Amino acid sequence: MQSIGTWWMWAAFAAIVAAMLALDLVVFKGGKQHRVSLKEAAAWSAAWVAVALLFNLGLWWYLDANVGRAVANEKALAFLTGYLVEKSLAVDNIFVWMMIFSYFAVPLELQRRVLLYGIVGAIALRTVLILAGSLLISEFHWILYIFGAFLVATGIKMVWAAEHDPDLAKNPFIRWIRRHYPVTERLEGERFFVVRDGVRMMTPLFLTLVLVEISDVVFAVDSIPAIFAITTDPFIVLTSNLFAILGLRAMFFLLADLGDRFEYLKYGLAAILVFIGAKMLIVEWVKIPMGISLGVVAIILAVSVIASLWITSARRHGAD
Repeated sequence: MQSIGTWWMWAAFAAIVAAMLALDLVVFKGGKQHRVSLKEAAAWSAAWVAVALLFNLGLWWYLDANVGRAVANEKALAFLTGYLVEKSLAVDNIFVWMMIFSYFAVPLELQRRVLLYGIVGAIALRTVLILAGSLLISEFHWILYIFGAFLVATGIKMVWAAEHDPDLAKNPFIRWIRRHYPVTERLEGERFFVVRDGVRMMTPLFLTLVLVEISDVVFAVDSIPAIFAITTDPFIVLTSNLFAILGLRAMFFLLADLGDRFEYLKYGLAAILVFIGAKMLIVEWVKIPMGISLGVVAIILAVSVIASLWITSARRHGAD
């Protein structure tokens, strides 16, 4: 499959990701027990968005100088659209994380470590899935139609799921672990495992991490086909996807106290999935320009957010 990515572009992207993760881990002690403030979360969210946009600007500048303005505009717009789609779909993942942390009563100061491991695991998982998806599409182009049908079905299912919260107590994987491995009754600080009377025991914090990783597998299955509807260039797909994921932890803490204000956002995300899936299904007959796709996604996202804020605000004022 053709890609604009050269070896040094891949290396530069990997270096940026490694540097940002190291900065978070070493300088800001991202893996240590720490309660993230709203100011810190906002600063990190802005930093991740800025890095992604600067990367896209640098990509446009390089392609404009070496390949041509038309290609530069096309690839930069594809990156921006893919980034916005993945960022918006990731919000639903954040709501699931909130529910997981609430179920296990994990305090805010311990959530940061869990999410650090969760994000690193997500990076590895999505890299493998995206590269595998690129190989499959290059060999079997008809897979795009399967992706499209899957996204439409997922969007419709998401509307139904918006009214039903999953019961974590009945999660089969968690129930299996509890039956086959000793688990402590309470959290043990930031430790995943402890030894009690010579027996190595798992803590609820590790179960939390397991569910966080499982949730990303589920959302990766939904979101990765969505970005292939925008572009099949592996470099654009992977970079836009991972930049969206890298900023997810900061966005989680930014939205941690606001989750109940975005109750209609899931309907917007469902509409985005249906739109992208339909776009994949009709691509042979109707080609929707990238700019229109970006505009549709942005409008759906904005309308669902504004509607959520307006309705929940009116409801609170009515209750007063």
